[in-house]
Amino acid sequence: MVHGEFITVNTSGFSDIINITREVQNIVEKSGIKAGLVNVFVTGSTASVSTIEYEPALVEDYKEQIDRLIPHDLRTRHSETWGDDNGFSHIRATLMGPGIVVPVSDGRLVLGTWQQVVVIDHDNRHRNRKVYIQCMGE
Repeated sequence: MVHGEFITVNTSGFSDIINITREVQNIVEKSGIKAGLVNVFVTGSTASVSTIEYEPALVEDYKEQIDRLIPHDLRTRHSETWGDDNGFSHIRATLMGPGIVVPVSDGRLVLGTWQQVVVIDHDNRHRNRKVYIQCMGE
């Protein structure tokens, strides 16, 4: 059985982190699979999907550290070519990747106690991100 759905996530950019665990679990339940995998994939080249302990201090720590690694004011050829000043967001998204796969057992996402599925929007502006959630299993 394969079941897939899009969700839309409203973000504010600059590595805004949005917890989508509940939405992913709801789609797993709707799919009816009890054992399998769920692929979570964000469309676009300036966003990522990952897991994190979604709590305010760690979210701020993440934003601070990603800005130290790849600053939002980084000079990039992309930004100079296109004038959109978001070259940094493409680099951040490429390093993290657009998707993850999470196992499903007994109809539930297999996640650690403090682990949540998140979308991280690295762009330099507000976006409405489309995330495709595809469940495969039986």
